[in-house]
Amino acid sequence: MYAMRKEVHQYRQAGHLAEAAVADPHRLIQMLFETVLERIAVAKGAITQGNVRVKGEQLGKAIAIIDALRGVLDHGKGPDLAAQLDALYDYMSRRLLEGNARNDPEALEEVIRLVREIKSGWDAIPDALRRAS
Repeated sequence: MYAMRKEVHQYRQAGHLAEAAVADPHRLIQMLFETVLERIAVAKGAITQGNVRVKGEQLGKAIAIIDALRGVLDHGKGPDLAAQLDALYDYMSRRLLEGNARNDPEALEEVIRLVREIKSGWDAIPDALRRAS
């Protein structure tokens, strides 16, 4: 339960308080993926504009959300998938740090592609399975 509160806090920071307050856990995860994508897109723009402060802030927030997603992985259910996602989230965080340090929009774009891939799988979960969990 604590981990889910942490996710809600992350999403509230993104300015989506009303929706986060009523969202079911599945929708909350979707919103977190959406927010990560938004944060990285803003950071990419900041790189182009040479705005170091905004780039760093946005990537820091994106990494914090990825860390929150990593923290709520259920290694007891589907341990293989949880381990793979854990490693992928770790990789994404490291790539964002590298992209930040090197002003490398390609590193950020790689993470965007990875997040979109995970999100598309999450979005494809049928309603019946969402309600069952």
